[in-house]
Amino acid sequence: MSDLSSLGKVKALAFDVFGTVVDWRGSISREAQQIGTALDIQRDWTQFADAWRDGYAPAMDQVRKGELPWMNIDSLHRLILDSIVEPFGLAGLDDAQRDHLNRAWHRLQPWADSLEGLTRLKRRFTLTTLSNGNFSLLTNMAKQAGLPWDCVISAELFGHYKPDPQTYQGTARLLDIAIDELMLVAAHPSDLRAARAQGCRTAYVIRPLEFGEGYPPYRYEADEFDLVAEDFNDLAAQLGL
Repeated sequence: MSDLSSLGKVKALAFDVFGTVVDWRGSISREAQQIGTALDIQRDWTQFADAWRDGYAPAMDQVRKGELPWMNIDSLHRLILDSIVEPFGLAGLDDAQRDHLNRAWHRLQPWADSLEGLTRLKRRFTLTTLSNGNFSLLTNMAKQAGLPWDCVISAELFGHYKPDPQTYQGTARLLDIAIDELMLVAAHPSDLRAARAQGCRTAYVIRPLEFGEGYPPYRYEADEFDLVAEDFNDLAAQLGL
């Protein structure tokens, strides 16, 4: 990890959102549970959330390979949802009900430390999202959860998904800063490695419950990232806030 003095150039923090800032698994399973209760359907709704999320990366890869046209994450989430409703007893949901459920991704709830930690970090740094979530999704989520972003940047703006280089480079360009003045904050080492390869500084925030208890932690090298933090408050403390 870097000395704090070596991070003095950093002007902006760009945050991965799903899993890093918000608890997608808990939020999605709670909304699905509510629907299941209303319809008297008994399923393991955490498995439903996992199945929905499992389709995320393959769907993006299909877009990258040209097997699907460019579409935003709302559209990809809907494709995945339509493919998993039957085994979870939700095939009877009509289009409006599926649309409401699909927009549960707009209503994801933050981790317990997120609001306080982001507020502390905002005292010094410009805070933005850098997420594959589409612009409207991220905007609605910020409004719903009270997330104190200075601006919202979506991979949708670049016509690329992370970890494509255009997303990291484009974020620095939109903020009018050098790439090494941008720090990506994420709970996923693969995202951080891609950002580092483009010249970003990196902060790994450990989210051990993203996939539930007992899920094996990500592996990373001791000096791989500039900072490693237990949560956003720990990150703020390490950055002198």
